Amino acid sequence: MSPPFAPARRWLALLLLACVGLSCQGLPRPRPVGDPAALRYNITYVREPEHALDVEVVLARGTPRDFMFSGPGGVDTVHAWREDGQVRALPVREGAVSVPGGTRFLRYRYALDARIRQEGPDFFSGMGEGDARHVAGREYLIRPRVVTPELRVELYVEGADALLPWLPEDSGLYRLRGEDLVDSGFHGFGGRRCQARLPDAVLDVAILGTFTHLRDADVCAWLKQAAEEVRTVRSAFPHPRITVRVVPVPGRDGSSLFGMVRWSSPPSISILVGKDTEAAAFERDWVAVHELLHLAHPVLVPRVPWLSEGLATYYTEVARARSGRQSAQRAWEELLDGFARGRQWSGARTMQEAVSGSPYSLGVYWTGALFALHLDVELRRVTGNKRRLDDVLDALATRGSTSTFGAFGEVVDSVAGQPLFDALLARHLERPAFAEMDALLEALGVRADTAGVKLVPARDSLLREAVDGRRTRGATD
Repeated sequence: MSPPFAPARRWLALLLLACVGLSCQGLPRPRPVGDPAALRYNITYVREPEHALDVEVVLARGTPRDFMFSGPGGVDTVHAWREDGQVRALPVREGAVSVPGGTRFLRYRYALDARIRQEGPDFFSGMGEGDARHVAGREYLIRPRVVTPELRVELYVEGADALLPWLPEDSGLYRLRGEDLVDSGFHGFGGRRCQARLPDAVLDVAILGTFTHLRDADVCAWLKQAAEEVRTVRSAFPHPRITVRVVPVPGRDGSSLFGMVRWSSPPSISILVGKDTEAAAFERDWVAVHELLHLAHPVLVPRVPWLSEGLATYYTEVARARSGRQSAQRAWEELLDGFARGRQWSGARTMQEAVSGSPYSLGVYWTGALFALHLDVELRRVTGNKRRLDDVLDALATRGSTSTFGAFGEVVDSVAGQPLFDALLARHLERPAFAEMDALLEALGVRADTAGVKLVPARDSLLREAVDGRRTRGATD
């Protein structure tokens, strides 16, 4: 087998051969020298005649021969090249490709614009305007079916300023672990850049399109405010650096419309924002802080949507009150409105039944938020208001970026100083959804009538005030 990197003249000849039938835009600029034992991805962002991603995968010695797309459907043929110039077209079947022996590298095209026409604008398959595009890495990056712990990966992008989840070297080369290919997050190409800086973190932001009223500085100020609100929940921002892609949506006004987190390492976030949004609309926005609050807890494996969404939904209102962006009364109005909608959706179902269907139902979000509130209050009650749900999230962070549902409960009991989690969970799961709500709100002094929500003295009103009171990072109740 030839050495991992062929001599320069042979490599140039291979590049010329690889351009046959793939509408290359001339030879790429010299690429940084990498690790010859790493699986190498050379990605070229193509603008003409349509936006596309040309991907070349240089195989290293010992690279597995079974490959797959985690998000199949965007590529139907991969070309396998031998060093002698022989090429073979490999069909992609159900996202899988078997690479023949002697293959030196793979080439294929992910036709971004054609995919957008086929599927419609989508966070995963592609969206964007002008020269800017958004796509999920899982859609266009082929990867080994089995990723071993020792697999090293290099990724190099040319043709556009890219914002990927990882921090590149000065040469534009990304050095990754093999597992980074399993969930490769959201990727942005082109557009404009700004940064939101915190004392302990930075948010690198790509704006993938144009707004009619917003400046780039307005976008980063909005994201910085949301990130600061996360710091009212955690003792430090959960990651030293994350990336956020903001995609303007034509023909829509208001503020942000939808967001999503991908659990790449570090996590990557993307948010849709109405093209005609004005900066003042961000004062009422909740989407950015909700998505950022997902970073406040580790990834639960396997997933428990009602807990992860419930935590983020509960803290979305609490954090905005703690920062002063909304009043305590407004926070409770929002929570009660959500509880009412969740209760109406759940009907006579138990919480267990309400959360067993779609992970995006009102039952998942709002029964989860009610449980998070109840858990926070009980932790404060049994510890004399000295410990809280925030402490659970901080303690979990010391254990790593992933956790389990069982470990979550163990940390709750440790913070409480006594068994708490399982008994409280049983009270919720086994009874009709929201059965615990009325007594809990009454004890907190949160009352609703035709005139609206009132906050009144009650048995646990001091706990309520500790939950929603103004604070800055590091402040105690």
